[in-house]
This record gives sequence, structure tokens and C-alpha cells, in this order.
Amino acid sequence: MANAKKNSPVEKIALQCTECKQKNYTTSKNRRGKLELMKYCPFERKHTLHRETKIK
Repeated sequence: MANAKKNSPVEKIALQCTECKQKNYTTSKNRRGKLELMKYCPFERKHTLHRETKIK
């Protein structure tokens, strides 16, 4: 896997739960579009919608 640099088409992102607002997962994606996935939230103890956010 290539390193995620500024000019790279791949960037590293965090997935944030829409219900509890915790950042539970990290992943990489291409720079086009927004990513939304149904993932398991250990704080809510159920599957919830997770949206992409930036990693600090």
C-alpha cells in the first residue's frame, strides 16, 4: 500500500459514529466522494452509520 501523501490519490481518514460522535475506525480511500459505512460502534453496542472525518 502506498503512503498517503498530499499529492497521492489515496488519503487516510477516520470513521466517526453519527450517534455517539466517537472516532472508532481508521482507513484509507481515494480522494473522490464521501465515505459512509454501517459499522459496529462499541460504545453504542450496535451497528450505526459512520462518516469520514479528518485525522488530526
